[in-house]
Amino acid sequence: MSVYCFTSATYSYLGRVRVLAKSIRQHHPDWIFCLCLCDVPPPGLDPEVDRDLLDEVVSVAELEIPNLSAWMFRHNIVELSTAVKGKMLCRLLDKEDAESVVYIDPDIALFNPLTHVLELLKDHPVVLTPHQLEPEIHPQGIVDNEIGSLKHGIYNLGFMAIANVSEGRRIARWWRDRLLVYCRDDPKNGLFTDQKWCDLIPAFFENSAILRNPGYNVASWNLSHRPIRIDDEGQIYAANAPLRFFHFTKVDTAGEVMLERYGSESIALFELLRWYREAIGKNQPAEVPPRYWYYGTYEDGTQISHPERLIYRDRKDLQVAFPDPYQSGAGSFQEWCVIHRHEL
Repeated sequence: MSVYCFTSATYSYLGRVRVLAKSIRQHHPDWIFCLCLCDVPPPGLDPEVDRDLLDEVVSVAELEIPNLSAWMFRHNIVELSTAVKGKMLCRLLDKEDAESVVYIDPDIALFNPLTHVLELLKDHPVVLTPHQLEPEIHPQGIVDNEIGSLKHGIYNLGFMAIANVSEGRRIARWWRDRLLVYCRDDPKNGLFTDQKWCDLIPAFFENSAILRNPGYNVASWNLSHRPIRIDDEGQIYAANAPLRFFHFTKVDTAGEVMLERYGSESIALFELLRWYREAIGKNQPAEVPPRYWYYGTYEDGTQISHPERLIYRDRKDLQVAFPDPYQSGAGSFQEWCVIHRHEL
């Protein structure tokens, strides 16, 4: 029996996927690592180039999602990359040799084996990691971290592990069905892509494991209680526990503010960030243009705007009238948007 591990990404994140894959190969060489790809390769990039790192690459087109073009169009790049996770999870659980399936975000790197996860999967159908493990003390921490978790989800779905047992498969099917319809970045209406849904898992399903080891899923939003240090032998610690994996979310944008706020005095933290940025630079293929995403444009190369995606998502009449909204030219949804610009 095998442990399957997967991530989902577009080609703009391929450098991160490679860093993740190499760290998995180092710490779990027996795992079968797969990529769910929500993209089409840009000109000049060999789609077979990473087959030494990736045991299987599954395109979104292979997930058997009905009315695929219309479904994809209703999602931005983050929403699409997370909406496929449930389908991919169920696909891997259907493999006869799958003992368990682990999902890991592409902007994560492993620094030690995930031994606690594998132990918990022996007796639990699912393993989740909370954003926060301790109550905050300072007002800013309460706003950033506790209220942030209330808005975006208690558990960080950059990681999830499912055992291939009946309750694990039931969780996977439920999550898959919700993400196919309701994977939206809409916190004010109670949704945050795939993540907020999983607040319900401990209530709906039996025997969930909540992994509270501070070495797992360390990120900018929990550094206030998980300071990073490196010992004389090079072992990295978070709150005196060996660092298992670090979640480098938005290290150059919003996450940078949080890193400065909660880790500005940590030389070890910024050594870790420097290593990661350099690793991405070495692994990101030059053939991929900045911010590339094939499904981010119409056929003629025009960028699809967020309001255009929203009105298409919210109006069934438009979905019926334009089953392939990516088309350009006369009679297309793109033309309809130009004519009805005032409605967007």
